[in-house]
Amino acid sequence: MTSQTFSKIDFIEFTLHANVLRFGDFITKAGRQSPYFFNTGLFTDGDAIAKLGRFYAQAILNAKTEFDMLYGPAYKGITLSASTAIALASFNRNVPFAFNRKEAKAHGEGGVTIGAPVSGRVLIVDDVISAGTSVRESIEVIESAGATPCGIVVSLDRQERGTGSESAIQEIERDFKLPVISLFCLDDLVDYLSQRPEMADKLGRVSQYRAEYGAG
Repeated sequence: MTSQTFSKIDFIEFTLHANVLRFGDFITKAGRQSPYFFNTGLFTDGDAIAKLGRFYAQAILNAKTEFDMLYGPAYKGITLSASTAIALASFNRNVPFAFNRKEAKAHGEGGVTIGAPVSGRVLIVDDVISAGTSVRESIEVIESAGATPCGIVVSLDRQERGTGSESAIQEIERDFKLPVISLFCLDDLVDYLSQRPEMADKLGRVSQYRAEYGAG
């Protein structure tokens, strides 16, 4: 995967082969019974993390977002921001990155972040936005450092309603006026399944879930 061109189909198949995207019966944080499950924490070896970083880098470059550095919310954002920064460097886009501590360190170098000083236009790198809590906390850290959050990139947009009619990502875009780049969304997954007759049973369940809980 040396090209800078991003392919949603390639990414979906990558997550399926890695068993990161699974089908079955799962309970979400909102207490909903979901026919699919997605967790980037299941990328657990060097090759997988390297490929994941390249997919993120490709999606970022494809979106033509202007940014100066990457920021990853602990914990999953730590490996995501590091692997994405490495991949961007391989595409001749060398940028610094940082991530936060769960608790501020009072000794040694101190502070709430590790890595490069948080400054300029900061792109937040995360896995999935559920309630948007980690994104809101990240924005607070970035702004308290005197920097400017300029966007968010995530693996999956579940496109589910939150407490209202909008999804968590739609609420973030509305409240903070920040663009959110998703490597794929629920609609993309439905489109992918619809092109594969052997996955018709999965398509039916995922489509039903979207009809019941999908955001407007």
